[in-house]
Amino acid sequence: MPSSASDQDRETGGGSEPDYRFTLANERTFLAWIRTALALVAGAVAVLHLVPLDWGDGSRLTVGLALTALAVIITVYAPLRWIRVQRAMRRGRPLPMSALPLITTVGVTLVCVAVLVGNYWP
Repeated sequence: MPSSASDQDRETGGGSEPDYRFTLANERTFLAWIRTALALVAGAVAVLHLVPLDWGDGSRLTVGLALTALAVIITVYAPLRWIRVQRAMRRGRPLPMSALPLITTVGVTLVCVAVLVGNYWP
């Protein structure tokens, strides 16, 4: 529990308390990113160990590692994004842009291309 106003400012990033609905929406977005990361890890485990694919070891390892790397990036970046958005809302500033949707889109697209190549390339 914060003992002074400066401790509370340091803990909350200063500013005023935003509407609870926005705070909870920010938290739901964070949790959605974490669920996305968990799904990517599950996909990596499936590709590497569970699904019998006729791929070469290199293709299987590439796709598994790409999914895992994307999950790590999301897991590291999601809380940072949550904090930045929370601080912006507390200070009444515009919400910061996030590279996470673009990173995820490019990463998933590359994995899809690798899966297609792995399935149809001799």
